[in-house]
Parts: sequence; structure tokens; C-alpha cells
Amino acid sequence: MQPATLDAAILEKLISAAVAAPSIHNTQPWRYRLNPDTVTLEVRATPERALRYADPMGRALSVSAGAAVFNLRVAVAHFGWDPVVELLPYRSQPDLLATVRLTASSADRAGRHDDGHDDLYDVIWRRHSSRSPYSARRLPARVLCDLTEAARVNGATLWLADPEETSRLLRLTAEAERRASGDPRRLAESRTWIRDAGPYGIPPAALGPRDTTGRLPTRDYLGPRPDGHRDEARPAAPFETHPTIAVLSTDQDRRTDWLRAGQALEHVLLLATSHAVRASLLHQPLEWSDLRWSAGDAHPAPGHVQMLIRLGYGPAGPATPRDGAAEALDRHR
Repeated sequence: MQPATLDAAILEKLISAAVAAPSIHNTQPWRYRLNPDTVTLEVRATPERALRYADPMGRALSVSAGAAVFNLRVAVAHFGWDPVVELLPYRSQPDLLATVRLTASSADRAGRHDDGHDDLYDVIWRRHSSRSPYSARRLPARVLCDLTEAARVNGATLWLADPEETSRLLRLTAEAERRASGDPRRLAESRTWIRDAGPYGIPPAALGPRDTTGRLPTRDYLGPRPDGHRDEARPAAPFETHPTIAVLSTDQDRRTDWLRAGQALEHVLLLATSHAVRASLLHQPLEWSDLRWSAGDAHPAPGHVQMLIRLGYGPAGPATPRDGAAEALDRHR
């Protein structure tokens, strides 16, 4: 039996699922509107939460919004509808990134999202980045195949970097960190999103430790103090000797590709979580145009890198906060 209307309780669950998606610096750069006449949810950008220096073109914002769209797809299907997604539906409304229309679904599709995979709705609430060290255990081939297929069905490509390529990507990440630490504007921007309380940003406890071996260049949101020294209050620990780095890319590099990449990213992250695989995102080199270009050089197929994903087994770590559904939903049309 299909629900005849979208009641307030289910609407709140749909928006909560969307808000649970990852976003750069946990900026949550989205707002949602419901068109009750067509039972369509609109995903809109919030420019005031954009990162002017780290993300001047809005690519990371679009990837973040795409991840929210995928969560909506999963949640909509979980409650018995088919989600019909349209990306960038109106040129006259550049802030309208996507619409998700709820349509009647056949009984045999209830509880499954629109590409036929098992229901991932419950996983949405368990997924979050783990910036802790991982173990030396390698990912099984079947898990890697599942993640690769999840990217493919969303219009993206996922490939696993070999040891030599992993070292090169980590050097690019380290170079991005070096540049950011010397850029006062970027440091000031990232510091504004480190917050002890509130629904946005990253609590200090969720930053994760520094790698004492220097192998893995974790993001330093705070940078050096005015006296040039680093904040030693951040804990330190040895990270894995051979990190597993997956590269997510798209054939083209348009806004629609960024939104597709976000959907692919969240599908990969949810499936990884369902296999008890942890993940963290290495976005730093993608914030510099030359480093981003270099990140895709070694892959034989042409493409544009949209995310570097570190995968492995380890502790879950603390989760970042999220806005409430009521606050994320714009009730004015």
C-alpha cells in the first residue's frame, strides 16, 4: 500500500536524512522546500555557507548537495515512493540544485532505492567520517567491487590507487596542507568552522589526531598560532603504514557532474559503512586547481577527480553535529 500524502512526520524524516549527508567543513550548505502540489522536494544552495577561498567555484558545495540528494533518494524509497531526480532544473534559479519528486512505487520496490540495491536508510544514521588511524587489514575484493559499482550507477568512476599512486596523492595532499598553512585567508575561513557547540562546523574532538609518522597529511583546520607554533593540544598517533586511497572521478566537470559525484560519493560511503568500513575524505588537493589537475594525471582514463577517499577498518570516532529538520526546511514558497 502506497502512502497517499506526505505527512509531517515522514517529511521530517526525509529532511533529517538529507541533512545527515557529509559536507565540506560540515557547513551543511543547503535548504529544502516542499512543493505540496507535485510532492516535490527542492534542494537549494545557501551561499552564506559557501567557502569563498577553499571552494570559490562552488564545486565542493555541489558535491555536498549531491550527497544530500542521494540520502533523499534512499529515504524516499524507504517510505514507499520512487524518487525522480532532476538536476539544475531551472537556469533562472541557479540556487536550485536539484528536485526530488515522490511518485507512486510498485509494492515489490518498497524498501529499495531506485538503483535496485538493498535499503540503506538505517545506515544513513550510522555513517560519519572517522579521522582516526586505521588497522593494516585490507578491504576484501568483493567490498571494493560493491563500492566501484555504487559509483558507476551514479555516473562516476571509483578506482583504487596502487602503492606508488597512493604515495603521489599523499604528496599532493601534503603540498595542499603546506599552502593552506601559509594562506591567512584560508586559515581564517577554516577556523570559523571549528566550534565547540552548535549544529554546524566541526567540534575540536572530531578533528582527529595528527599522524606522528608524517605519512598521512591530515587536515589542520587551525593552522599555526600567531607565534608560528602549532597547537600541541591536538592528540597525535601513528597512522596506517599503507593507507587505502580510492579516487572518485567524473568524465566531465560541469555542475551536474559535481552533483552526480556527490550522489556517487554518498552511495560509496553508505555501502562502506554497511560493510563496517570507515572512511575519511582527503579534499585538500582538490582545493587548488593545479593540484587537482595533477591528482588525475596517473589514471589511464580521462576524468576529473572529485574526491579522494581514505578507507579502512578502525574506530568510529565522534560524529559531527547536524541541523534540525525544522531549521533546514524552508516553508515559504
